[in-house]
Amino acid sequence: MVDLEEFLDDSLQVDAFLADSVDSVNGKLYAHGAGWNIIRTKSMPARHPRIGIGALIRVPYTATNQPHELEIRLEDGNGNVVQMGPPSSEGQAPAPVFKTGFSVGRPPRLVPGEEQVVPISLNLDGMIFQKPDSYRFVLLIDGEVAKTLSLRVTLDAPAS
Repeated sequence: MVDLEEFLDDSLQVDAFLADSVDSVNGKLYAHGAGWNIIRTKSMPARHPRIGIGALIRVPYTATNQPHELEIRLEDGNGNVVQMGPPSSEGQAPAPVFKTGFSVGRPPRLVPGEEQVVPISLNLDGMIFQKPDSYRFVLLIDGEVAKTLSLRVTLDAPAS
């Protein structure tokens, strides 16, 4: 008898995007202002009101019933990790990375080979960028880079 699981790909795949705001409701993502990658500002440091990250994690049959970890971090053009958000009202720096665990069950009617989708939404309010630069959000699944989202912060020249 052939063990079907040994022939199935067990890697998790991620589709992701930047938006003005993202919500996850009843297994679906709702995005407002999706599909951009440039922030233009007139002065530095620049505070951006909200950056939403929407992600759809495709979990294959063979990766169900297992704990997984999603990590999101922001890196500047030199690969340095950048704080994600403003300081708290007590002056504490925000966490440099977002981490969450997830696990997807294997419902009895799930056919071997089918995948399940896990929607993830993250909204970062009051992001402060210290300098114009190329940035990237790095999404890791179980410690492996699964997706990167490029972002450029530019300083617009004043109108003359």
